[in-house]
Amino acid sequence: MLILNNIVHKTIWGGVKLTPFSSTKETNIGHLYSLISNGEFESKILNGKYKGQLFKKYFNENKSRFGLSVYKEFPLIIALVDATDDLSLQVHPNDETAKKLESTDFGKNESWYFIDAPKSGKIYNGCKAKNSQELKEKVIQNKYNDIIDYLDIKDGDYVYIKSGTMHAMTAGSLVYEIEENCNATYRVYDFDRTDKDGKKRPLHTQKALESINVNLKSKAIPFIGEKIERLYSTQLFKNIDVYTNNSKTLECLTVIEGESFVEGQKIQRGTTIILEPDEIVKLNYSDFVIARPLNKEEL
Repeated sequence: MLILNNIVHKTIWGGVKLTPFSSTKETNIGHLYSLISNGEFESKILNGKYKGQLFKKYFNENKSRFGLSVYKEFPLIIALVDATDDLSLQVHPNDETAKKLESTDFGKNESWYFIDAPKSGKIYNGCKAKNSQELKEKVIQNKYNDIIDYLDIKDGDYVYIKSGTMHAMTAGSLVYEIEENCNATYRVYDFDRTDKDGKKRPLHTQKALESINVNLKSKAIPFIGEKIERLYSTQLFKNIDVYTNNSKTLECLTVIEGESFVEGQKIQRGTTIILEPDEIVKLNYSDFVIARPLNKEEL
């Protein structure tokens, strides 16, 4: 069992909902990463044999035991996201486009579980352009309102965002996010916002236009049972006292409600625990999500 530290990522659209769980006084936390290993941010282990070391070291030394040697790095990134403002309209590339544009093995699919729905009851989702040419024309003309589509969201909804889908969270969203470990995020439009220095954030227009599939739109469904996606499966558990990893690979348990102490560490909203097969953890009736990377037999 590995308990991981949280990592704060400040953003211009972040807020204070995650501050109590961050061990900081930051007031603009966009992401509270509970599992990340991508070179820019690296999760650290807080207990056991690997205490004080990076999760990356553990994964590299043990991944073959769990059928995960197909991955150069741990394939998932897990975070809680607090959007006090709309995020930029964005897209992630699929595998083929990511290899072409970034020389990476995978693009990025991601999924969101809405702990709190956005204030508007909607997120940005999909594109209203009929084809790629119309999309390009509207972007060149700065007519973003003509291409943005929406998806109705309520508390407890689960949304899977396939790579190539234009999307963005909106203000008020508090989300458990799991994404594939690819750094490619292309900003389509940022609503002409400026930073503290009065500068607009850069757009990635050409790469975004190469990545957007105008036919893709996500759906919102209640998070019940197991969700099998491309590189991972996820499952929500509510008010559970004891959990056992009955799989044959690693499982990532992330608490979204509740508080416990495990091996001397405080476990609360935004904490991720890595469980090896047959490991058991006692959580004092918490709500949590299990994310499991698919092993080579399942891919």
